[in-house]
Amino acid sequence: MTSSELWTRETADRYDAEEAETGMASAAVLGPTLDFLAELAGDGRALEFAIGTGRVGVPLRERGVPVVGIELSEHMASVLRRKTDEETLPVTLGDMATTVVPGEFTLVYLVYNTISNLLTQDEQVECFCNAARHLSPGGRFVVELGVPPLRFLPPGQVAVPFDVSERHLGFDTFDLVEQVLVSNHFTRDPDDGTYRRDNSRHRYAWPAELDLMARIAGLERERRVGDWDGRPFTEDSAKHVSVWRKPA
Repeated sequence: MTSSELWTRETADRYDAEEAETGMASAAVLGPTLDFLAELAGDGRALEFAIGTGRVGVPLRERGVPVVGIELSEHMASVLRRKTDEETLPVTLGDMATTVVPGEFTLVYLVYNTISNLLTQDEQVECFCNAARHLSPGGRFVVELGVPPLRFLPPGQVAVPFDVSERHLGFDTFDLVEQVLVSNHFTRDPDDGTYRRDNSRHRYAWPAELDLMARIAGLERERRVGDWDGRPFTEDSAKHVSVWRKPA
């Protein structure tokens, strides 16, 4: 068990609906993501760390890429299993830092800020090592991760809002010493108007820190872009998609 917080059955059951509302399951978001990953996988197999309910893994498999998943939460995996069977998309229950599955892969990927679920630097380093362990020579490890929005913090402020809408209020609070943020959500029930509060902890990391983790794992950075569509990564980018390669 790593420091990642477990997703509950209640959270897993509503996950897909909430992602549909935010647009993360839309063709506009998934199309470029799947194009990017399928090109890197080529004719080989892909391993998704923290596959969740299969938002990316299931449609990538439908594109013809053999996909295997690792998932910590049995509740999230059970939602995925409603979409496809074990033979089509095998999933192993375990943490992404230490769990090993059989075989080699041309692609290991980790999307949607999920590496930040590992709350210590040591575990994030182990995640890179685990990716390298599964890659065939020349294979790639891909991470999608937000850039910490610390530029929005004036002195003395520890909270940054990221969504203020009729149905949802979201803001992150930061512990600048421990490099941990708490993502806070207040979601309005459309039926009775009550609000549900959720929060989750994450360890944020800068792109350069991830590059060093990759070097420790024996990987070389090949590419960094600002999104799945390949736009340049700049000082104003809110996130990055980074690719590291295992030397042949």
